[in-house]
Amino acid sequence: MRVICSSELTTQCDRLLRATPSLSGLVHMPGASADPPGDLFEAQVERDAVNDLVAALMDLKVQERGSIEIIEPDTWISARALHAEQTSPGADNVIWPQVIERAYAQSKITGTFLAFMTMATLLAAIAVMTDSPILVIGAMVLGPEFMAVIAMGLALVRGRRSLLRQAARTLILGFSFSVAVTVGFVAIARLVGLVTEADVSAPRPGVSFIYSPNVWSLLVAAIAAAAGVLALTTSQSTGIIGVFISVTTIPASGNVAVGLVFAQWDQVRGSALQLLINLTGMALAGWVTLALRQRMSDRTSRELARHSPRRLWRERVARRHRGS
Repeated sequence: MRVICSSELTTQCDRLLRATPSLSGLVHMPGASADPPGDLFEAQVERDAVNDLVAALMDLKVQERGSIEIIEPDTWISARALHAEQTSPGADNVIWPQVIERAYAQSKITGTFLAFMTMATLLAAIAVMTDSPILVIGAMVLGPEFMAVIAMGLALVRGRRSLLRQAARTLILGFSFSVAVTVGFVAIARLVGLVTEADVSAPRPGVSFIYSPNVWSLLVAAIAAAAGVLALTTSQSTGIIGVFISVTTIPASGNVAVGLVFAQWDQVRGSALQLLINLTGMALAGWVTLALRQRMSDRTSRELARHSPRRLWRERVARRHRGS
């Protein structure tokens, strides 16, 4: 962790960092910060101590005039760090400030988000018109909506109303805009003869699951969201692509657009229900998984404080958990 600390907080910041359990290295550079005038600290700590350390630094108001930066090194060669990791009660603990920052950044409505949503929905529309499962997978991977869905669960767990509003607005605007553009695209394709009503009313076994939701749709969405949350909240973020190609959100919105153009109301209703089931299942599963992860993080924090010989840290964690 890299901390820029204003001069009046230097003593408190130094004391706090030295009291941190699983600290394996501390660098203090007095006067290294030119603006604001103050000191630069670099502390090497295990994941289990990061959440409480960030909270303690924010209690000191370090962030108001300085900054707190969390850095995960790719390679770290240190006997003391290895010992700290091996004795850590939560070596794979969630670093909540990191997850929250990522959620805010990736659930924001931007031109790039709308562009990816639109391109993914266009691919999904082409996939359902041509009965191409490969294109369906491509649309799933391209869609950027997963983090916005998970951000809603995170907002509930961490009490971030602004994040909940932002994520909900992003999903509503993202799906509305991309479906509207795709409706125009499909209408043009129909007008020039690229696709006919016979094409979309004929049996399409490769993509029929998109507008035929069932209980498996909910189960798949829940499992995929839980796996995605685990990947996003651990230091071993693998398998996220598998999540993207498991949920039928973008393909469903693409088929809604196709159904609207050709007045295939059964497919519009089926696809809309599929979209609703997937979004609901993902949001609920993400919320439950994050709530469980938070309970595990809190337990790790208390265990770390209980076994720490540093009284300052024990008192700090005790106050924090009494307050929550």
